[in-house]
Amino acid sequence: MPGVKKWLPIRTAPEQFTVMTIVRDDKGERNEQPLKRLGRLWSFPDGSMYVYYQPTHWRTLVSSENARKEAVS
Repeated sequence: MPGVKKWLPIRTAPEQFTVMTIVRDDKGERNEQPLKRLGRLWSFPDGSMYVYYQPTHWRTLVSSENARKEAVS
C-alpha cells in the first residue's frame, strides 16, 4: 500500500526524536502511540512521563522532518 510505513525493530530507533511506537508479540499489536526515546527509557513526546514498557517496533510519524521539529520543541 502506498504511503504505509513499515515497522522497524526498536533497537534502530533514533534517540531524542518522537516516533510512532507499538508492542507486537504473540498477543498481537497494542500500545500504538508516539513516544520519544531517551536512552533506554521511552517518554511521552512532551517528556512529562515515561512508559513502563519497552516498545518492540517503531516508524516515523508523518515524515522525518516532522519528527525532527517535534524533538526540538
